[in-house]
Amino acid sequence: MTTIDKKSLIEERVNTGLLGQWYPVAKSVEVKTSRPYGAKVLGQKVVLWRDGADNIRCIEDFCPHRGAPLSYGEVHEGNIGCRYHGVIVDGDGVVVRVPAMPDCALEGRKALKSFEVTESNDCVFVYIPSVERPEAPELMLPKEMVSEDWTGFLCTSVWESNYRYALDNLADPMHGCYLHSESFTLAFGSKQDLMKLDKTENGFRIERVGQVGENFDWTEFEVHPGDMFCYLDIPYPPAAGPGGFMRIIGFVLPVDDTTCKVFFWRMREVSGVARDSWRFLYRAHLEERHWNVLEQDRVMLEGMPDDARKREMLYQHDLGVSRIRQILTRAAKSQIEAELAQTEAAE
Repeated sequence: MTTIDKKSLIEERVNTGLLGQWYPVAKSVEVKTSRPYGAKVLGQKVVLWRDGADNIRCIEDFCPHRGAPLSYGEVHEGNIGCRYHGVIVDGDGVVVRVPAMPDCALEGRKALKSFEVTESNDCVFVYIPSVERPEAPELMLPKEMVSEDWTGFLCTSVWESNYRYALDNLADPMHGCYLHSESFTLAFGSKQDLMKLDKTENGFRIERVGQVGENFDWTEFEVHPGDMFCYLDIPYPPAAGPGGFMRIIGFVLPVDDTTCKVFFWRMREVSGVARDSWRFLYRAHLEERHWNVLEQDRVMLEGMPDDARKREMLYQHDLGVSRIRQILTRAAKSQIEAELAQTEAAE
């Protein structure tokens, strides 16, 4: 394997998404006992459903008989049945029954990959294993998502853009005062500044030097063995109700080379009557405005060509963009080297 080939493999891995990661795939309410839910993760089709014990199961979305999508089928007594010929597969990817032919040789065979699943904060996470981490580590979540002092709402959106552009966008606080200059919360602050980047215990923080608390002025990324997320604060005027700033928790799912799905939790630190008041105000009045901001990001990123990175000219404001790309590249390099070493050992 030449150096050039290795570099190509690393770039391809970065572009399609890292293995050895927990990824958010769906809202909890979307995965039911009554019907399967199909999704795509890193270009691979998977199907999820709840079994008889309300546990979420996830396997390849592929009937081992003829390849029909199992997500088009039905849930049978906690297992999944193919709509095409009725073949029933369990949550471990084992063929349980072939109704059209009793005692079929397919029965009892492990035919499909299965994936570990966990559920938290109204979201379903699926672990995609790697050579380095074949078993799932603990899913690390932001403190706000495991604290009773915070409450919020999960919103998701599919963007026809490579996931790397979504991460770049989150690592770029300076775009807030331009792209979102007419929004309810981000219409304030200076349009000139410098950026500084500081290492943290689990990642890095990118922030404006001359402005704090006026706009989307900083982002912090946390990188753990098995997952990565970011958070940032949006200043809230008094008209937005109790709780001070709104904290955004962001995860990004690489769907395939040209599509991603963003998962944003909109959180506030409120309790008691104030908690109920803000949740009502958000649903009744604020949610639409926040969706408008998210749509501005989506439209901008979808308008960028897939090869924009090959022609771009970065400057000082792009310190966060450069750092997140370095993190992805280092992780991809480690994964590819582990896979090559495994292949060489097998040979």
